[in-house]
Amino acid sequence: MSRLNVVILAAGLGKRMHSTLPKVLHPLAGKPLISHVLATARTLLPGKICVVYGYGGELVPQVINDDELIWVKQDPQMGTGHALLQTLPHLDSNGVTLVLYGDVPLTSVETLKKLIATSAESILALLTLELDDPSGYGRIVRSSEGHGVIAIVEEKDASESEHQICEINTGIMVVPNQFLHNWLPKLENKNSQKEYYLTDIVKMAVTDGVKVDATHPEHAWETLGINSKVQLAALERIYQDETAGRLLDQGVTLSDPSRIDIRGQLFCGSDVSIDINCIFEGAVQLGDGVRVGANCILKNTKIQAGTQIAPFSLIEDAEIGKDCRIGPYARIRPGTHLSDEVHIGNFVEIKNSSISTGSKANHLSYIGDSIVGKNVNIGAGTITCNYDGANKHQTIIEDNVFIGSDTQLIAPVTVAKGATIGAGSTITKTAPPESLTLSRAKQMSISNWKRPVKK
Repeated sequence: MSRLNVVILAAGLGKRMHSTLPKVLHPLAGKPLISHVLATARTLLPGKICVVYGYGGELVPQVINDDELIWVKQDPQMGTGHALLQTLPHLDSNGVTLVLYGDVPLTSVETLKKLIATSAESILALLTLELDDPSGYGRIVRSSEGHGVIAIVEEKDASESEHQICEINTGIMVVPNQFLHNWLPKLENKNSQKEYYLTDIVKMAVTDGVKVDATHPEHAWETLGINSKVQLAALERIYQDETAGRLLDQGVTLSDPSRIDIRGQLFCGSDVSIDINCIFEGAVQLGDGVRVGANCILKNTKIQAGTQIAPFSLIEDAEIGKDCRIGPYARIRPGTHLSDEVHIGNFVEIKNSSISTGSKANHLSYIGDSIVGKNVNIGAGTITCNYDGANKHQTIIEDNVFIGSDTQLIAPVTVAKGATIGAGSTITKTAPPESLTLSRAKQMSISNWKRPVKK
């Protein structure tokens, strides 16, 4: 079993968020703040993860919905020390505990591994930071020689000389469990906030002769917490800028790195090009040479090599083959599979359908719950009428079919191989192979007919 326990403190109200939603559930890059922290924690392979929640009642565990986590409620909320105290019955008697925060989402795995390496079962390790303006943060007080940490003083309790200290406490620490079980019950709330500060264990460590060491993150933004929508927006941009930078390093062409949003994972092959204002959600894979036009949204989608996505296209839970042409203004809905060299044009919607190699639907059509064969041409305005008001039905269009414009295919229905459907037809039964099928009312003209006039 891992010697590491992880505790995530996530009970805060977040008054400055001006929201009824618990602070840790506000989204960053498309998922709750606490989900980022949990993902990082799991990468460290801890023996157990405890999450302390409070404000919002059961909403936080309900949204996260993970039975492998140990959920501990803090009620009332009386400070960070009091929060960690609630987890004590769940923590091992040996090993170490890493303390993280549900509203500090971007601490890197590398930084935490370095902090854990600094710690030991006889060393208290702190993550600290040097700031030009340390206002609002607890100060790291070191010995007169300037080496060992001897205390952390909250700003409201700091003296004039302590206010001049620029090294601040991030709150993230690794504590030996054998001492944690002894220190936490001894915490007192003799301070201006009348709270139990976790930082007071530093003085206890010094008193007990336990070494207190510190390490620093590579980037200051790794320790930034969220207390307001302004801070959330700023951290969102940091996240997106860092992600865009990694894509550029991998050889992806971004028309403007400041105008891309990754809300999940984006995997790119070589020579991928992405225009401005594109959003990628969930897991998206772009093969070699894929080009994504401006203002597209792709979610949980795999796109193979050479395909071009024209501007303003939406693709969700779909698989797109090689050398396809999609859009502009196309909507590809869940359950869609397009084979190679398929063309889906402007204002065409595809839902839960498979379309085989070389087929085209270039204008203003809806294809739902359908199986479309190879080299099919679907004319403008064609609709598969898949819903009878209660149930969905399937349309089958076999290879080499030509469907004229403004056709309605009333499912369930089959258009056999090589058939041609005349424009303006409503097809309610099987269209035979290699034949022209059409259904139109006889054209007529009515004389002396007057167009209605607006009253």
